[in-house]
Amino acid sequence: RYISTFRPSVKCEAEKNKAQWKTMGPAKVAVPSPKNFLQKHSKEPKLPARKKEQDRKKLPALSVPRRTDRPVMGIQSKNNFINTNAVAAITGLPKKPQPIYVDRRQGDKYLLETSGLVPKYIKKKEYGVTPKYVIQRNEEMKRAQKEYEDSILEHLKKRAMKRLSDEERRSLLQGLKKNWEELYREFQGLSVEIDTIPKKIYKEKLETQMKQLEHDIEVIEKHKVIYIANE
Repeated sequence: RYISTFRPSVKCEAEKNKAQWKTMGPAKVAVPSPKNFLQKHSKEPKLPARKKEQDRKKLPALSVPRRTDRPVMGIQSKNNFINTNAVAAITGLPKKPQPIYVDRRQGDKYLLETSGLVPKYIKKKEYGVTPKYVIQRNEEMKRAQKEYEDSILEHLKKRAMKRLSDEERRSLLQGLKKNWEELYREFQGLSVEIDTIPKKIYKEKLETQMKQLEHDIEVIEKHKVIYIANE
């Protein structure tokens, strides 16, 4: 039978390295005691214990005397408080009663000042005085109106426009009203029954002329400044 020449060396190494895995890691490990079990809140951080000296320093000042304090005895005052109070009551001004109002027959009283019935606003210094922002706004409006009129005058001078005076405007307005009254008199004189085509045409013509006159009168009364083109 064949026998390897390396058999003795292999057998020696196998006996030398037998069960090497049993010695991995520490050979002996301390087993925890069953008495040291995990308790509740044991992993929470714990604050250090307070010292008694710190607690005494941080005590708030008491507003009342302590139980061990003793009152100061033997102090007397020479002031006559009875006479002082009597003189103050005689020489003092009487208190004015608060103004009240009664809103029911049972006599329920309420303060008048907080009721809103006292006109406090008329006693203010600014009462009746035009506010500054209103004065400033009026001045700006006047300035803008003047600039607008100046620009229109320059524009009208370039285009040869004429501005109607107040007398011309008044006379024109009176003439338009007079024409409207004449047309209205003719309109009132129409027959009640309009059964022919000429009568119907004449009535429509009067209505159109009256509407046009009313529109012209309204425009002239609304605008105080009127410009017309020179012919």
